[in-house]
Amino acid sequence: MLITHDTECALSILVELLNTAPEACGSERLPDVAALSAFVVRQEISEVDSLGPADLAVVHELRGRLREVFAAESVERAVELVNAVVAEAGTTPRLTNHDHHGWHVHYFAPHAAIGPHLAAELGMALAFIVMAGELERLRRCEAPGCARVFVDLSRNRSRRYCDSRTCGNRLHVAAYRARQRSAEAVPAPGR
Repeated sequence: MLITHDTECALSILVELLNTAPEACGSERLPDVAALSAFVVRQEISEVDSLGPADLAVVHELRGRLREVFAAESVERAVELVNAVVAEAGTTPRLTNHDHHGWHVHYFAPHAAIGPHLAAELGMALAFIVMAGELERLRRCEAPGCARVFVDLSRNRSRRYCDSRTCGNRLHVAAYRARQRSAEAVPAPGR
């Protein structure tokens, strides 16, 4: 699957945004405008002007709608959800060359509000995934009790956890300890 640098960056922002939701991490990670501003800076989201409470509300609502794509029961439902997000964003594709990234396409109007900006950019990234027939790459972590999402960009689509160092490692350690307890419970031969 060919994923452009722009799409990969947008998918990374998408995952980070979705994983700020209370259902993903137990508490709201974008509780106020300051947190949203920090998110924009951390994710290097370009052409964002001032942010306010209305922007935060729009981003929270958009986050929920984008999360639905990861839970879509069919390609048709995913397409419906993505099309609605992109249509409401009023995409304005344009070539741009900034921050030493070379020529690439922005799908949002210059200096659009953060809601339509993210809806266009993230919606188009999801559209490319669906168009490539790769919807199964949009996953939820398989670790018990974890509701974080991720995009599996591995060649063989084998990624199972949002983070192999936390969720994956925790399950591997738990399995190892269970095997150790099981081995200790078995009496040694000849006793």
